[in-house]
Amino acid sequence: MTNTHWITSIAAAALLASAPAIAQEKTEFKVAWSIYVGWMPWGYMEDSGIMDKWAEKYGIDVEIVQINDYVESINQYTAGAFDGVSATNMDTLSIPAGGGVDTTALIVGDYSNGNDAVILKGEGTLADLAGKPVNLVELSVSHYLLARALDSVDLSERDLSGVINTSDADMIAAYATNDVQAVVTWNPLVSAILEQPGATKLFDSSDIPGEIIDLMVVNTETLEANPDFGKALVGAWYETMALMESGDEAALTAMAEASGTDLAGYQAQLASTEMFYAPAEAVTFTQSAELPQTMVSVAEFLFDKGILGEGAPSADFVGVAYPDGSTTGDEANVKFRFDTTYMQMAADGAL
Repeated sequence: MTNTHWITSIAAAALLASAPAIAQEKTEFKVAWSIYVGWMPWGYMEDSGIMDKWAEKYGIDVEIVQINDYVESINQYTAGAFDGVSATNMDTLSIPAGGGVDTTALIVGDYSNGNDAVILKGEGTLADLAGKPVNLVELSVSHYLLARALDSVDLSERDLSGVINTSDADMIAAYATNDVQAVVTWNPLVSAILEQPGATKLFDSSDIPGEIIDLMVVNTETLEANPDFGKALVGAWYETMALMESGDEAALTAMAEASGTDLAGYQAQLASTEMFYAPAEAVTFTQSAELPQTMVSVAEFLFDKGILGEGAPSADFVGVAYPDGSTTGDEANVKFRFDTTYMQMAADGAL
């Protein structure tokens, strides 16, 4: 993967210019997802028929499509090829929202509590990263985690010999080469790499709990024009969450196998994921005072890296709205919205 994966201002302008100004009512929808412990339910919902059941309830059709490259899935959503995509809070802010696509966090599924990690080949500590190259998906949450890790030991990216952009699809193969000395990635890749002899975990997302948040985000205009789309997605999601929370072995095994591991391996990954199985838990988290603070920190990181939208004058360039009506960033340019409406409906049994 190269930086050409990231939407340029010219490409974004062309895409936005070709998009309809107002979303229309429709009956067919597509959402994209990529392999990650907290997003495996999306594949299961498609394969098991749970998504079809909920879509039929609302008289619509929803197709859930797996994309092998995470950043590419977000780019395709940004380009209008999908109505929704599984993404983190940071990558939603930097790619679609930063590119001008008004996006709503429909489902706050979990936060990473150990699933994202900085891994060194051989023995050592975070301080030993000085002078070494680090492979990661550049400008993704892995880059953010690395920055937080380095800061904890009074280092910065300037102290490394470089950051090498590596697709998540290529990460395991890259780690096996002699050139790679350290990586930052997410599960299930973390688990696979830590199984290699000599792999040492130096830092993980449990050291910054609640900062790497895993979402299903959708196009705001599409959602507003088609509320049944939101209801169907949320209904199917929480039916699947109930299966997972109950320990349904068939469902969990299917998710495990789809992610390239076994039931025990998948359960180990879930143990380092703070899943919000109950919609009320997700609502509480999304309404917390900590979320705006996290988003300000994320915006500052993105601005520092020059990826908070083309020509962003400050870390406040993109406005982020929260359930209580408050905003961070530019309230005249709100492009990212945390909305608990549909999760609250699930909590109330109103779907």
